Amino acid sequence: MNETDYKSLSINELVKKISPSSPVIEELIKRGVIRNRNYTGNIGEYFAIDFFNNFNSEIYTKTKDLPKLLRSDENSQDIDAKDENGKGYSIKTITKPTGTTGSFWNPESIENNEEKFSYLLIVILDKSFQVDKILELDWENFMRNKRYNKRMRNYNISVTNKLREEFKIIYKKI
Repeated sequence: MNETDYKSLSINELVKKISPSSPVIEELIKRGVIRNRNYTGNIGEYFAIDFFNNFNSEIYTKTKDLPKLLRSDENSQDIDAKDENGKGYSIKTITKPTGTTGSFWNPESIENNEEKFSYLLIVILDKSFQVDKILELDWENFMRNKRYNKRMRNYNISVTNKLREEFKIIYKKI
């Protein structure tokens, strides 16, 4: 692969390299990693499912046995993957150690404690878009940690240092 001198490229040329028609994005679409315009979310979903299905004990440490996951249909609301027992997993991705997940819609059903998924996986990516941590919260923990966003009229999870330590499934060895 030849090296690109990014400093010599114009802004327009640089933007084309990350556009939906760029060769990288097109290849990630062909490989089934990217399924819609939520690139970060799609990458996190892919890594979470791949992590569960192809656990590498030389790189990671786990705190529990991991089931095999199958990616859900793109149109499945709130469920991004299911395990071999049919339990649903919602997968959210953030790119900072602390931050806020994407939205959980249908606040009325959440307020009525209607279980939308069995587990929430929060994938924390590092600056190179590699998995730093994957947190797992069951429905009860989701309900205890959810936050309402008045402006958007939905729920999300604020990932704090305390939450990261309490619900850490895995961590990258240093």
